Amino acid sequence: MVKKLDRAKARARRHARVRNKVSGTPECPRLNVFRSSKHIYAQIIDDINGVTLCAASSMSKDFEGNGGNKEGARKVGVMIAEAAAEKGIENVVFDRGGYLYHGRVQELADGAREGGLKF
Repeated sequence: MVKKLDRAKARARRHARVRNKVSGTPECPRLNVFRSSKHIYAQIIDDINGVTLCAASSMSKDFEGNGGNKEGARKVGVMIAEAAAEKGIENVVFDRGGYLYHGRVQELADGAREGGLKF
């Protein structure tokens, strides 16, 4: 019998593995990425206090374009960097969310670096 792979479960396991090593502090919060087929989301999170400091996504009102491609992901990366700069955040740790560091996730990271975040 051939067992079908459950991609969501596999990603959840990878994400749990990443989260064991990566944690956000008030000095150096965590930049979390979630991608769906149509959109991409980014949050900067302080795990010690359990609060989201800022967020950006392709669902935002000021976002123009398609969130399901690399150009949209780069725009979201620049948006999250601008939101972080307003809050005085420079350094973050990157949480790829169990996704491969490739494609849209990599473009979001490059956009965030381009916008001034350091990780």
